[in-house]
Amino acid sequence: MAAIDCGTNTIKLLIGDLPDVAVREMRMVRLGAGVDATGRLSEEALARTFAAIDEYAALIAVHGCAEIRFCATSASRDASNAADFVAGVRERLGVEPEVVSGEEEAALAFDGALRNLRHAPELPVLVVDIGGGSTELVLGSTRPDSSDSLDIGSVRLHERHLLSDPPTAEEIAACAADIDGSLDRLTVPIDAAATVVGVAGTATSIGAGVLDLPAYDRSLVDQAVLPVAEVHRLAERLLAMSVAERLELPWLHPGRADVIGAGALILSRVLRRTSAETMVVSEADILDGIAWSMR
Repeated sequence: MAAIDCGTNTIKLLIGDLPDVAVREMRMVRLGAGVDATGRLSEEALARTFAAIDEYAALIAVHGCAEIRFCATSASRDASNAADFVAGVRERLGVEPEVVSGEEEAALAFDGALRNLRHAPELPVLVVDIGGGSTELVLGSTRPDSSDSLDIGSVRLHERHLLSDPPTAEEIAACAADIDGSLDRLTVPIDAAATVVGVAGTATSIGAGVLDLPAYDRSLVDQAVLPVAEVHRLAERLLAMSVAERLELPWLHPGRADVIGAGALILSRVLRRTSAETMVVSEADILDGIAWSMR
């Protein structure tokens, strides 16, 4: 079977019969570039995304997948021309993309993350999924008990606030205030979390940075336990850097160099509202949750 997660910044593919995985791919397509300002998916962003889907369609054909589930998240929920995106996916894969609700997105991310944990966590668990356009916060034990989907993501807030390179103190303060305003409206009692698990590209990149890896290594990042104080320090360091300086970081994917400051700030502000002293990083996320949902 094939699971596809199309978010604001990336599109990911998993082919396999879980727990066995034959293919795991990711492309940085920035589908949601400019959506916060224009309300539309740009022609360039659609072209990048469709090119990646063409690659994925070829892999799916090679592996003879009997079932495909394509889930699209924040950017395609918000866009006025989402129908163009849906038609392009249908033409290339023969399936209807599901534009999942924030609630379902949160549940899938929670399921993917918890199934991946090697050791039984202290309960309840807070899963933090920072995407390009939105952030999902999910609290639960064996299943989600409460969740929120917030319209704060690394791409959205970078485009909204962090316009200088490097960002000014005033821009960073405005970005932090935007994040805090969203967190003030949370219905999820994140301060009750006994374990915090970070999933998706911002959290895994921060994990590689705290570990100071000479190159990104999925096997070392997955299940890494990070001191929260180190996450705060790295966020401050990233926000003080220019994009050119971030591009020199050996553990950071170049496609994240411009938006990682906003993503790191979101993670830091969320963690400040918990009592956790550590955060577990999980390479399994909503993509794995989508795949598990097909079994």
